[in-house]
Amino acid sequence: MDKAAELAWQLEDSSGKAGGQKQSPDDAENTELLGDPSHSKDKITQNHTLQWETLGRQFVEYEQVAPFLIPEEQQKRLLDFLLLFLKAWEVSAGVIVFPNIQLLASEVSKLLTKEIERNLNGKPAEEARLALDRLLQQKGEAKDVHLLLKSVYVLSQTDLRTMWTMIGSGLPAALMQCLYLFFTFPLKEKSHDGGTSEDDTQTQEILVKIMLNMYKEEQAVEELLAADKLQSLIIATASLWDQCSHSWKVPTGRVLKTISKAQTKNSIVYLQAADCIKIAAQNLFKLADTLPACDVCEAASIVLCFVKDSYPISSALLMEFENNGGYQLLLKILLRCQGLEQNEGDPYLDEILDMLTCLTTCGKTELKVSGNIVHPQLPHFDFERTWSSGMTVKNLQAFQVLQSIFQKSNDQHLCRRILAAICTIWAWNTMNFFVLEWTLQPISQFTDVIHLKPHPVQVQFFRLVESIVLELSYVPHEILKKVQHLIKENTVPFCTLTALRCLLSMTEKDVLFSDIFRDSGLLGLLLAYLRKQAKILRKSAGTHLPDLEEGIEKELNTMMLKMVAALTAGSVRNTVVLKDYGMVPYLKIFLDDECYRSATLSILEQLSVLNYEEYMSIIIGALCSSTQGELHLKLDLLMSLLRILESPKSHSAFRTCSGFHGLLSLLSDMEGALQDPPSGLWSAVGQNCILELVFYILKGITAALHLDFVNSNFFQRNGLFEKMAEDLGSLGCFGTQGEWQIPLSLENTRTFEEFLDAAFCISEPFPMWLKNCIGILNFLDHMAKGTLHQENYFKERRPEIRETSRDVQEGPQAQEEHFIAFQRPGNKLPISAYSLWGNPEDKWEMKDCSIVHPGAVCVMVRLLPKLYKEGHAQLSQEIQCALVDHILSLVKSEKSRQVMCGSGLLSTIITSCQDAFCNQNHPLHVPLTRVFEKLASQAIEPDVLRQFLWLGGPLPLVSCPSTNKTKAISCQGSVSANEAWNEGSGEDKVDNKSDPQTAVPVSISPGVSKESASSLQIAVSLISMTSPRNFQLHSTSLAPSFVEFDMSVEGYGCLYLPTLATVMGPSTEQSVSGGIGAGTRIFPPLNGLTLSCWFLVSKFGLVHNSHPLRFLTIVRHMSRTEQEFICFSVSFLPQDCSLVISTEEVEFQPLDIMEPEGEILNPSLFPRQVQFGCGKCLVTGQWHHLTVTVAKEEKKNCIVSAYINGQMLGSAKILYIQPFPGSCTSMETSSFIDVYGYIATPRIWKQKSSLTWRLGPTYLFEEAISVETVEVINKLGPQYCSNFQAIQLQGEDQYSGDNPTLLVSEEKISFGINAKCSSFTTVQDIKSSYNEVDGRLIAKEVGINSRDSSTPIFLAKNIAGHLSGSLRTIGSIAVGQHGVRVFQSSPAATSLNFIGGPSILLSLIAMAHDDHTMYAAVKVLNSILKSSPMSDKLMRHIHGYQLLAYLLKRKTHLLNNRILQLMFSLAGTAELGFESSVIKNYSVFQYVLCNFELWMKAPENLDLALFSHLVEILQSSRGGCQNAAVAYQVQMVPKLIFLFNDPDISNSRITVACTILSHLLQGYFNTRDVLRIGLFLVYTLKPSSVDENQIGLDSVADMPNEVLSQPSGKTIWLRNQLLRVLLDVMHSDKLHLSSEEQEETFLALGPDWFLLFTQNYLHSSTVVLGIRLLLCFLHNHSLLNKFKEGIVAGRWLENSLVGLSMLMDNLKTHPPVPDNGSFLIFGFSVLQRCLTDHVHIPEIYLLVAGLFLASPQLEPPEEAKKDLESMLQWIFQHHVTENVLKTGLCAEAASLLLEMVRVTVDRHIADTEASWEITYPGNIIQFLCLIYHSYTQDPIWHGADFLKTLAMAAFHYEPPKGGSEGLLSPNGTAISEGKDCVDPSSLPLLPHPAKKQVWDFVQVLLKDSLLTIPATKQGHPLELLLEVSCSLQALLLYLELGVERQELSC
Repeated sequence: MDKAAELAWQLEDSSGKAGGQKQSPDDAENTELLGDPSHSKDKITQNHTLQWETLGRQFVEYEQVAPFLIPEEQQKRLLDFLLLFLKAWEVSAGVIVFPNIQLLASEVSKLLTKEIERNLNGKPAEEARLALDRLLQQKGEAKDVHLLLKSVYVLSQTDLRTMWTMIGSGLPAALMQCLYLFFTFPLKEKSHDGGTSEDDTQTQEILVKIMLNMYKEEQAVEELLAADKLQSLIIATASLWDQCSHSWKVPTGRVLKTISKAQTKNSIVYLQAADCIKIAAQNLFKLADTLPACDVCEAASIVLCFVKDSYPISSALLMEFENNGGYQLLLKILLRCQGLEQNEGDPYLDEILDMLTCLTTCGKTELKVSGNIVHPQLPHFDFERTWSSGMTVKNLQAFQVLQSIFQKSNDQHLCRRILAAICTIWAWNTMNFFVLEWTLQPISQFTDVIHLKPHPVQVQFFRLVESIVLELSYVPHEILKKVQHLIKENTVPFCTLTALRCLLSMTEKDVLFSDIFRDSGLLGLLLAYLRKQAKILRKSAGTHLPDLEEGIEKELNTMMLKMVAALTAGSVRNTVVLKDYGMVPYLKIFLDDECYRSATLSILEQLSVLNYEEYMSIIIGALCSSTQGELHLKLDLLMSLLRILESPKSHSAFRTCSGFHGLLSLLSDMEGALQDPPSGLWSAVGQNCILELVFYILKGITAALHLDFVNSNFFQRNGLFEKMAEDLGSLGCFGTQGEWQIPLSLENTRTFEEFLDAAFCISEPFPMWLKNCIGILNFLDHMAKGTLHQENYFKERRPEIRETSRDVQEGPQAQEEHFIAFQRPGNKLPISAYSLWGNPEDKWEMKDCSIVHPGAVCVMVRLLPKLYKEGHAQLSQEIQCALVDHILSLVKSEKSRQVMCGSGLLSTIITSCQDAFCNQNHPLHVPLTRVFEKLASQAIEPDVLRQFLWLGGPLPLVSCPSTNKTKAISCQGSVSANEAWNEGSGEDKVDNKSDPQTAVPVSISPGVSKESASSLQIAVSLISMTSPRNFQLHSTSLAPSFVEFDMSVEGYGCLYLPTLATVMGPSTEQSVSGGIGAGTRIFPPLNGLTLSCWFLVSKFGLVHNSHPLRFLTIVRHMSRTEQEFICFSVSFLPQDCSLVISTEEVEFQPLDIMEPEGEILNPSLFPRQVQFGCGKCLVTGQWHHLTVTVAKEEKKNCIVSAYINGQMLGSAKILYIQPFPGSCTSMETSSFIDVYGYIATPRIWKQKSSLTWRLGPTYLFEEAISVETVEVINKLGPQYCSNFQAIQLQGEDQYSGDNPTLLVSEEKISFGINAKCSSFTTVQDIKSSYNEVDGRLIAKEVGINSRDSSTPIFLAKNIAGHLSGSLRTIGSIAVGQHGVRVFQSSPAATSLNFIGGPSILLSLIAMAHDDHTMYAAVKVLNSILKSSPMSDKLMRHIHGYQLLAYLLKRKTHLLNNRILQLMFSLAGTAELGFESSVIKNYSVFQYVLCNFELWMKAPENLDLALFSHLVEILQSSRGGCQNAAVAYQVQMVPKLIFLFNDPDISNSRITVACTILSHLLQGYFNTRDVLRIGLFLVYTLKPSSVDENQIGLDSVADMPNEVLSQPSGKTIWLRNQLLRVLLDVMHSDKLHLSSEEQEETFLALGPDWFLLFTQNYLHSSTVVLGIRLLLCFLHNHSLLNKFKEGIVAGRWLENSLVGLSMLMDNLKTHPPVPDNGSFLIFGFSVLQRCLTDHVHIPEIYLLVAGLFLASPQLEPPEEAKKDLESMLQWIFQHHVTENVLKTGLCAEAASLLLEMVRVTVDRHIADTEASWEITYPGNIIQFLCLIYHSYTQDPIWHGADFLKTLAMAAFHYEPPKGGSEGLLSPNGTAISEGKDCVDPSSLPLLPHPAKKQVWDFVQVLLKDSLLTIPATKQGHPLELLLEVSCSLQALLLYLELGVERQELSC
């Protein structure tokens, strides 16, 4: 066993017989994969496993017996085993699980080697070849060798150790010997019918695969070196290639190349020693001339492979190859390959070239080259970074071969392979390019001969050149010069064309090439050539030159134009060169040819950078001069125009070059182009192309208008939208406007979007004209939204589309398909899915889309009537309704409505759609009316409003055909009038999607007149126009004129206030100052300042990106200095919801430099900045009033106060504005300080945010106004537009003051800004109208030239500019083209004043004949009067409220509760809980609401509702007193009292009226109204002959109506009600009358008035109320004394006649006025006599007892009123003890009680049981006793009057005859001063049981007096009693008492 076998066995033993072997990873040629047994057991069946195990045992047995067998038997046993082995291998799918595989491989290899050697040894070569052939061709059982070969093949695929075992058997050398014989000694050709058998081929494949598997191992190569066959075989391939076996050429090459890859150092030495490469090269030189090129390549590739593969180990073979002319050999061989057919010899040629390419990197030393870099280079090129780790070129000889082949050969394939090889070399390492180019310069040399190469080679070469720039980022100047020379020579046009493409690609990569090619002269070369070609084209115009039109020259011209376009793109210098060459006229020539047009337009577009006007003139001129058939020329020109219009700078040139008129002229020229069917020249053009042209025309107009206010203003001002509408209407797809529309009933209506989807759907059978109309309307819709210029409806135009003949042949159906394709790719999605909305974040108000170009909507409205066609009436009306609904959806938002109002849409609707407004049955009447109403609620011109009212008024309509079957349609459905107006008093309706009060279709009943129906329709529309659309107060409900600042567009936007003041030195010239007015305005103001402004926040910014609301920023600048300083600012910070007011000097600079806003710097005792929190005060979407007052104090301080909506936020003391800006402390005599201001955010503070807010009227006063002035300004609301010189609040009239109020003096108003007083002007106009200084300042701030006369500038004039005073600013200038929006409010409520105002509204009421119309007319009157102060003034000026009352009285039957509620709202009292209930409109309150006669006759008990409402407003805690004062001023009390005389008035109405009187007097107490009530109460008194106690009051509610002049229970009840009113007033908690006021009221009525209600014939309830009222006043001690001492009677009558004299003087006859004279009434004397008639009434005792105890307003509960004793007990327990102790008991009241007792006890008693005559005196005496014991020390008990009265009660006397009827007459008994005492002797004995109680009380008093009072004292109680009694009984009593006294004293 040899060494290899021993090694194999050792490896096997070390593995421990692990089983199957793993496959070597290097076995790439294996056909089957042999896996590890551990993995393969899962893949084979159990039978296969058993089979391999059996084979394993058999092989073990063979091993055991083999040594004992003869060789023949041993060989036979092994072959038999191999047969089983191969079968097992085939069955198991190539998976071998054999434990002793290395041993088996060794045995088989040795056996095969032995067989080969046995057949070859000792034989000549030829015989050996034959013997070998016979060996391999054995068949049958003799086919042993074939079995061995297959076994070796299978085993060679197992693993590396098995392979090593086989190599050690000597098999590699044996196989190499066989291969040599096979290759060098071919067998003779077989017979013609014979051939290579399948077995021979299979045997050859097995042999080759065995060798390939073995020779890839270095061990096998080492084995070959022992024999000489390897070098012999290599030499044979080089020398005997033409004589060798043809079938073994390829296998031999494969084997040798495999050996080449496995070379070792020994093998290289072996080959070198044998001169193998040298001999092979020499032999190949010989064969190169004789053999075919493909054979030579095949043979050379073998030798070259050994050279290449050996180099990594040793360079010996390469040196030998080079030294023996190897490169010359390769050059010779490769040049022989020219002309080979495609794919002939390609594999070997490519192999040689690949190996040659690899040889370029074979070298020992790196090639060093100097950095010979020519500048300029691309910015990102870095030579140092070009070095990489890849292979570099080290062998220039090998590359020279490639270079020489390319230069010498013109073969396409060979040259392209050479270029590919060069590209590969560059890819290895980018430095290879520089190494080669700086040494051999291959590309530069190739350029010289490239024009001689085939076209594909030229293309590939220039791509390679292009890659130098694109991939290496290197500019090869030398190469480019040669390429440019090649272009200049233009030897081969195709090569020139290809070179231009290469340069074009470079130029498009970087603009640097534009400079390079300009400096190199290429640009001039191209321009000269193009000028020459342009002249040729101009001369050949109209002639057909096929060579020029279709040849390479045309492509060359196109490429040159593209190259020029690329060179001028982004290079102004190149563009200047082009213009200097005078190329502009020549470029126009190229526009006519569609092939040249694109590049030519690109060049012209670059020329626009130099001069937009020149470009625009060329394009507009070309468009206007184009013929009707040059449709595609127009399209291309329009597309180019659109690209230029993307630059805002081009918009001005477009306008000045008549661009708008030019594009509209294109539309004019297309008249009738879209007719169906087409006619004239247009029939040859597809309608899709025509519609595309219309689209691009409109797109160009939109692009020119986009974000360009100047162009938009120009287009609108010159009426170009109207011309556009006219031109679009004449295209042919629209109808004529004069066609009469027959109203039809539309059941199912579609939206505009649905029409768009349906119009471009093949399944929808829409006529072509309608599809075109819908397409144009869609364009206009996107134009209105400002997105048309971003749309791309049409696909890129294909060549076949340009063939107009095809459009004609395809017919209408094909045209429809074209139109479908442009809008809906794939026909899967609706059109709405392809609408381009732009960035969603830009939709600050795009919940509904915003309108950018409102004029486009006007165009849609003008085209609206032309959508109707008689042949398609149903479809026409449906699309009309859909379009109007779409327009309605566009004006959903308030902003959209305001934008549309400024475009004249209302006037357009009126003029274009008169038929719809005149005919209520017109299908568009309702939707158009809704659009009109929504817009008119924002702004409408008076003339337009007049036309609208005239169209809807009772005027004769245009005659039209009508039938009974015709039905009015409404796109929104039908709503009855009852449903529309069944909404109560809710006049504040928010405008939403289902607003029931907008454009309500009116259902007219047959009984309603046409006049009333017209009034209803007008009223409904006016209601919708004037009703508030939010929940704000009426003073702020209508949007005022404002300026809106949107920070989301540009991040800034402000009002600039130039020259607020100019502080000039003594020697400063006046010319430096701007502004208006004479004199210098001092700044800062001496007395302080005030900022007043109205504002509304639509949307706050995000918290993290908050943008402040800057209400005012005052900046000043001293001349000759650079810094500008902010000296005063007021701003709101959203992040902390605070208002910041600052007087700190801060430099005016960008935000990133400034200190954070709101940060208080340098805190001190008096800071310069204050911050007030106001987060809860601000509500988005509502108008707020901000007032900031700065009151200057002494020294340098000031007090800052801030108010929101009149409510103070806070007040603080800070430092005042310093005199000079910044750190300056003085100023030079010739310098000046310019003061200016900003409102909102200036450009320097640009900061994008979502903040959007509006500014209303803004004022700056040079004084700190008072709080009252702040409240007045707040009440005026944001609609106020004046200077506060004559203020009169809305609703005020003669009751609130005669003279208007002056709030702020003229000279103190610095400026007043109101968007209402604004206009658009220019800088030149400002200079001419005002001054040069302001003009320059404004131009600088806006950013335009100071000589500009075209840019519109918004100027809000200073409304205080005409007032007297010193210098003022001219006003404010809007800065920020897109972030500032101005709206001048002129709602219908305001415009109505200029066409009749309230007169029109009153006429609507006069024309109303049904309740719906009446309500609508009153509602619109209410809305307008509440929202328009001018309307209210006009109403009062024409005495409209009196007329209103008159009209309502005439139409009383039409009144209802809703109308009454409107009257409440009009008066200002209906919004309880929402607004203050204070009466605001005095006139309507006086003439309408207080016209009770009107409401008493109204249905639905409206008078009761009115009374209830009056009660509410009078008892309101917020405004009840103020309302009562107004009620007094409008004489409500006499009006109410007058109602009481109405016999039909019900008790419920009387009750409510009395409640009103009560609240009225409590809210505004006055003697005048009390006298009026008192006079009426006297009127209710009847003659004394009528005993009212006989009349019951229980059934007053059921009494029939009775006249008050007749005695009735109702009269008594009414009288009592009024007395209770007076009592309620006196006892009211709200009203606390002073003693003087009580005295005034009492004396005004007089005591006789009170005593009138105590007469004996009056009803007891009246007497009780009268006494209660009297005693209420007598609790006043002053009045009590006067009442006692006497007061002149008749005052109530005298005071009631005051003012009557003037009325009497106006009468013809004067009735006699009785004069009764004046007389005194002693009140208590009369009252005493009166009360004696009412001793049976217990309530009187209670009232007098209250007076006695000084306890007024004590009312016992019901349970305490069962009898007199209970009542007295209750009052005794609940009286106010403090009052008694303070003032004492009332003696007069005690006398009254005793007098009533006297009268009672003196009466004869008929029934002694349970009679009041018995109980009442006892109760009184008992009560007095209780009081006496409680207050014994009170002086009343010893008073003379009390004792006399008590004595009178104790002694009986006959009462005087007669009652109290004559007590109040001058001759009555009470008037006399005194009466004689009654003779005591004539008094009978007292029969009354209470006498004893009286005597007991007297006895108690006398006893106590005798004990406490000395007897000698004058006026002792006993003496007083004796004086009264004068009787014996009294004397006896005296003696008895005297004895008792002595006894007691003892």
